Amino acid sequence: MGAWAIEHELDVEAFLPTIHGARTVDRIASLQLPGINPEVEAQRITEGEIVAVDGIVEISGAANFLRSLPADRWAIVTSAPLELAKARLKAAGLPLPPVLVTSEDVTIGKPDPECYELAAQRLGVNVNECLVFEDAAVGVLAARAAGARVIVISANQIHPLDPACATIPTYKHLIARVDDEGFIGVTA
Repeated sequence: MGAWAIEHELDVEAFLPTIHGARTVDRIASLQLPGINPEVEAQRITEGEIVAVDGIVEISGAANFLRSLPADRWAIVTSAPLELAKARLKAAGLPLPPVLVTSEDVTIGKPDPECYELAAQRLGVNVNECLVFEDAAVGVLAARAAGARVIVISANQIHPLDPACATIPTYKHLIARVDDEGFIGVTA
Protein backbone atom coordinates (compact mmCIF):
# COMPACT_ATOMS: atom_id res chain seq x y z
CA MET A 1 0.00 0.00 0.00
CA GLY A 2 2.91 2.34 0.66
CA ALA A 3 4.11 2.11 -2.94
CA TRP A 4 0.57 2.68 -4.20
CA ALA A 5 0.23 5.76 -1.98
CA ILE A 6 3.52 7.17 -3.28
CA GLU A 7 2.48 6.43 -6.88
CA HIS A 8 -0.67 8.50 -6.30
CA GLU A 9 1.19 11.29 -4.48
CA LEU A 10 -0.50 10.67 -1.13
CA ASP A 11 1.05 11.50 2.21
CA VAL A 12 2.20 7.98 3.10
CA GLU A 13 2.63 8.73 6.81
CA ALA A 14 -0.95 10.02 7.01
CA PHE A 15 -2.46 7.39 4.70
CA LEU A 16 -1.04 4.11 6.02
CA PRO A 17 -2.58 4.30 9.51
CA THR A 18 -6.04 4.74 7.93
CA ILE A 19 -5.96 1.44 6.05
CA HIS A 20 -5.32 -1.03 8.87
CA GLY A 21 -8.33 -3.32 9.14
CA ALA A 22 -10.29 -1.60 6.37
CA ARG A 23 -11.17 -3.03 2.98
CA THR A 24 -8.74 -1.66 0.40
CA VAL A 25 -11.53 -0.92 -2.06
CA ASP A 26 -13.42 1.13 0.54
CA ARG A 27 -10.36 3.13 1.55
CA ILE A 28 -9.41 3.90 -2.06
CA ALA A 29 -13.01 4.87 -2.88
CA SER A 30 -13.09 7.26 0.08
CA LEU A 31 -10.15 9.18 -1.41
CA GLN A 32 -12.23 10.11 -4.48
CA LEU A 33 -9.14 10.34 -6.67
CA PRO A 34 -9.97 11.53 -10.21
CA GLY A 35 -9.71 8.82 -12.87
CA ILE A 36 -9.19 6.03 -10.32
CA ASN A 37 -11.37 2.92 -10.33
CA PRO A 38 -11.28 1.67 -6.71
CA GLU A 39 -12.07 -1.94 -7.67
CA VAL A 40 -9.28 -2.11 -10.26
CA GLU A 41 -6.76 -0.47 -7.94
CA ALA A 42 -7.71 -2.70 -5.00
CA GLN A 43 -7.30 -5.81 -7.17
CA ARG A 44 -3.87 -4.62 -8.33
CA ILE A 45 -2.76 -4.01 -4.74
CA THR A 46 -4.12 -7.37 -3.61
CA GLU A 47 -2.27 -9.24 -6.37
CA GLY A 48 0.98 -7.67 -5.18
CA GLU A 49 0.26 -8.45 -1.52
CA ILE A 50 -0.52 -12.11 -2.25
CA VAL A 51 3.03 -12.70 -3.49
CA ALA A 52 4.67 -10.45 -0.89
CA VAL A 53 4.09 -12.56 2.21
CA ASP A 54 7.72 -12.81 3.31
CA GLY A 55 7.92 -11.63 6.88
CA ILE A 56 4.31 -12.50 7.71
CA VAL A 57 4.35 -14.27 11.07
CA GLU A 58 1.75 -15.23 13.63
CA ILE A 59 1.12 -12.96 16.59
CA SER A 60 2.81 -14.77 19.46
CA GLY A 61 0.70 -17.66 20.74
CA ALA A 62 -1.99 -17.48 18.04
CA ALA A 63 -1.41 -21.00 16.67
CA ASN A 64 -1.54 -22.62 20.11
CA PHE A 65 -4.63 -20.63 21.07
CA LEU A 66 -6.42 -21.63 17.86
CA ARG A 67 -5.55 -25.30 18.49
CA SER A 68 -7.18 -25.02 21.94
CA LEU A 69 -10.50 -23.92 20.44
CA PRO A 70 -13.13 -26.48 19.43
CA ALA A 71 -12.56 -27.07 15.71
CA ASP A 72 -16.03 -25.88 14.65
CA ARG A 73 -16.48 -22.93 17.02
CA TRP A 74 -14.22 -20.15 15.75
CA ALA A 75 -13.99 -17.83 12.77
CA ILE A 76 -11.68 -15.32 11.22
CA VAL A 77 -13.19 -12.05 10.01
CA THR A 78 -10.85 -10.08 7.81
CA SER A 79 -11.02 -7.10 5.50
CA ALA A 80 -8.67 -8.90 3.14
CA PRO A 81 -9.93 -10.69 0.03
CA LEU A 82 -10.10 -14.49 0.29
CA GLU A 83 -6.93 -15.32 -1.65
CA LEU A 84 -4.88 -12.78 0.31
CA ALA A 85 -6.29 -14.05 3.61
CA LYS A 86 -5.35 -17.63 2.67
CA ALA A 87 -1.85 -16.59 1.61
CA ARG A 88 -1.24 -14.71 4.85
CA LEU A 89 -2.62 -17.50 7.05
CA LYS A 90 -0.40 -20.01 5.25
CA ALA A 91 2.65 -17.75 5.56
CA ALA A 92 2.01 -17.34 9.29
CA GLY A 93 1.58 -21.09 9.75
CA LEU A 94 -2.02 -20.73 10.92
CA PRO A 95 -4.87 -23.07 10.02
CA LEU A 96 -7.81 -22.10 7.88
CA PRO A 97 -10.80 -21.57 10.17
CA PRO A 98 -14.11 -23.37 9.81
CA VAL A 99 -15.62 -19.96 9.01
CA LEU A 100 -13.68 -17.31 7.11
CA VAL A 101 -15.46 -14.03 6.38
CA THR A 102 -13.55 -11.88 3.89
CA SER A 103 -14.02 -8.59 2.07
CA GLU A 104 -15.92 -10.34 -0.72
CA ASP A 105 -18.53 -11.67 1.71
CA VAL A 106 -19.88 -8.28 2.78
CA THR A 107 -21.37 -5.29 1.03
CA ILE A 108 -19.92 -2.77 3.48
CA GLY A 109 -16.58 -3.18 5.23
CA LYS A 110 -15.56 -2.51 8.80
CA PRO A 111 -16.56 -0.49 10.84
CA ASP A 112 -19.94 -1.77 9.67
CA PRO A 113 -21.00 -4.76 11.83
CA GLU A 114 -22.14 -6.92 8.89
CA CYS A 115 -18.93 -8.98 8.88
CA TYR A 116 -19.23 -10.05 12.53
CA GLU A 117 -22.96 -10.65 12.24
CA LEU A 118 -22.28 -12.90 9.23
CA ALA A 119 -19.55 -14.85 11.05
CA ALA A 120 -21.85 -15.48 14.02
CA GLN A 121 -24.65 -16.58 11.67
CA ARG A 122 -22.32 -19.01 9.87
CA LEU A 123 -21.18 -20.40 13.23
CA GLY A 124 -24.82 -20.78 14.28
CA VAL A 125 -24.52 -18.56 17.35
CA ASN A 126 -25.83 -15.21 18.52
CA VAL A 127 -23.25 -12.48 17.94
CA ASN A 128 -23.87 -11.29 21.52
CA GLU A 129 -22.32 -14.57 22.69
CA CYS A 130 -19.13 -14.01 20.69
CA LEU A 131 -15.76 -12.83 21.91
CA VAL A 132 -13.82 -11.00 19.22
CA PHE A 133 -10.05 -10.51 19.24
CA GLU A 134 -9.21 -7.40 17.20
CA ASP A 135 -6.12 -5.43 16.29
CA ALA A 136 -7.65 -2.59 14.24
CA ALA A 137 -9.76 0.38 15.29
CA VAL A 138 -12.36 -0.22 12.55
CA GLY A 139 -12.58 -3.86 13.63
CA VAL A 140 -13.22 -2.89 17.24
CA LEU A 141 -15.98 -0.54 16.10
CA ALA A 142 -17.52 -3.26 13.90
CA ALA A 143 -17.46 -5.92 16.64
CA ARG A 144 -18.92 -3.59 19.25
CA ALA A 145 -21.63 -2.39 16.84
CA ALA A 146 -22.55 -6.04 16.22
CA GLY A 147 -22.92 -6.59 19.96
CA ALA A 148 -19.89 -8.83 20.50
CA ARG A 149 -17.45 -8.52 23.36
CA VAL A 150 -13.97 -7.40 22.28
CA ILE A 151 -10.42 -7.98 23.41
CA VAL A 152 -7.79 -5.84 21.71
CA ILE A 153 -4.53 -7.51 20.71
CA SER A 154 -1.97 -4.73 21.01
CA ALA A 155 1.20 -6.45 19.70
CA ASN A 156 1.28 -4.51 16.44
CA GLN A 157 -0.43 -1.32 17.56
CA ILE A 158 1.12 2.06 16.96
CA HIS A 159 -1.85 3.98 18.36
CA PRO A 160 -3.91 2.76 21.33
CA LEU A 161 -7.38 1.48 20.53
CA ASP A 162 -10.65 1.74 22.44
CA PRO A 163 -9.79 2.04 26.14
CA ALA A 164 -13.16 0.50 27.06
CA CYS A 165 -11.95 -2.85 25.68
CA ALA A 166 -9.78 -5.31 27.53
CA THR A 167 -6.31 -5.31 26.00
CA ILE A 168 -3.64 -7.99 25.89
CA PRO A 169 -0.34 -7.83 24.03
CA THR A 170 -0.47 -11.27 22.33
CA TYR A 171 -2.22 -14.64 22.42
CA LYS A 172 0.66 -16.12 24.38
CA HIS A 173 -0.58 -18.16 27.35
CA LEU A 174 -4.26 -17.98 26.24
CA ILE A 175 -6.09 -21.29 26.38
CA ALA A 176 -9.71 -22.00 25.48
CA ARG A 177 -11.62 -24.55 27.53
CA VAL A 178 -15.14 -25.86 27.02
CA ASP A 179 -17.27 -26.25 30.15
CA ASP A 180 -19.88 -28.95 30.82
CA GLU A 181 -22.60 -26.83 29.18
CA GLY A 182 -20.60 -26.30 25.99
CA PHE A 183 -19.54 -22.71 26.68
CA ILE A 184 -16.00 -21.72 25.80
CA GLY A 185 -13.96 -19.94 28.45
CA VAL A 186 -10.61 -18.30 27.82
CA THR A 187 -7.91 -18.28 30.47
CA ALA A 188 -4.38 -16.97 30.56
